[in-house]
Amino acid sequence: MPRTRKAQTSLNLLLLLAVLVTASASSADDAPQLPSVDGDFSTAILVDARSGMPLAGKNPDERHQPASMLKMMTELIILERIAENDIAFDDTVVVSARASRMGGSQVYLAHREIFTVEELLSALAIHSANDAAVALAEHTAGSVEAFVDLMNYRARDLGMVNSEFHTVHGLPAGRGQQADMTTARDMAILGRALLEHPEALMWSSQSTAPFRDGKFTLYNPNKLVGKYRGLDGLKTGYHGQAGYCVTATAVQKDVRLLSVVMGCPTDRGRATETTRLLSYGFNLYHQVTVIEAAGAAVEGTVAVEGGKQSQLAMTYAAPLKVAVPRDREADIELRQEVAAPVAAPVAQGEKLGEVVAVLDGYELGRVDLLAAETVEKGNWLHRLFH
Repeated sequence: MPRTRKAQTSLNLLLLLAVLVTASASSADDAPQLPSVDGDFSTAILVDARSGMPLAGKNPDERHQPASMLKMMTELIILERIAENDIAFDDTVVVSARASRMGGSQVYLAHREIFTVEELLSALAIHSANDAAVALAEHTAGSVEAFVDLMNYRARDLGMVNSEFHTVHGLPAGRGQQADMTTARDMAILGRALLEHPEALMWSSQSTAPFRDGKFTLYNPNKLVGKYRGLDGLKTGYHGQAGYCVTATAVQKDVRLLSVVMGCPTDRGRATETTRLLSYGFNLYHQVTVIEAAGAAVEGTVAVEGGKQSQLAMTYAAPLKVAVPRDREADIELRQEVAAPVAAPVAQGEKLGEVVAVLDGYELGRVDLLAAETVEKGNWLHRLFH
């Protein structure tokens, strides 16, 4: 029996859907898989802090409550506003009644007490002070609610697609409130952004610090500071619903790694699993020389427009060593970024572009490309033949 037009159309749609599902499954199978790690945590990830390349993980996109790790976003926004001269470290902050009533980890701010932005940032970053987070948010954005909006806008900008924030401190949601949610991968993105501000490591690497002219001591809840070689941050978190969490970073042999573990059942387990992840990463890496020396010749030439010659050789401005996982040296690509053709005249040593060392799409390092010789502007005859 011949098919009706409607039946044929339905069949075609089913066939198209089958093709799309098959293609999608094939693409997923072909996608590179993140090496899996297991441990006493719900979710985790380990990344190269400089390139962002993920090295290992477990359920890195599974959503969990971050607890006080969320304060990294509070700190980031304030440091960015300082860098943009919107606010300053020496701005005075008058503590509001709302800030003075914050519970949990705190520095016991009193209503109408006055501190500088820098003092409150140190309390936030070192002591994980909830009251300092509220006072800083109100000073920066006018209200906690407006600051939370800034946090979510910034998360979108950074590509933290699985995060949503409702507080500036990470405390559990109360009645009628929504919980802060994020993933290990998103926390790693946030941690890398915070590392761009040197002040963050200055605070997170301190075990203790004075506050209120030495009348109060700030204590860092990150027990790995000073105990694991090279570890200088970044932020812990804990409450009953989130479990024990930490975004940690350490540097060894010019390699900086960043790890995130979430949902650990104990404080000791949080520290143990973090050291396991970081040690795994550092043992995985080694240094590889991809450019031997400054002045080394670059393979190939670049086209010249309007010069006495049509092609120009280039040299590297500096040597380049990069850290890569063992057995991945052959996978490094050197990509030239040169706007060709270059216009004459060109002076010897003039920067023409850059070469970028790339692994799996992640940038490992870059070096300037320089003109190996001078090319003078050509006359009409040179232009005719070139």
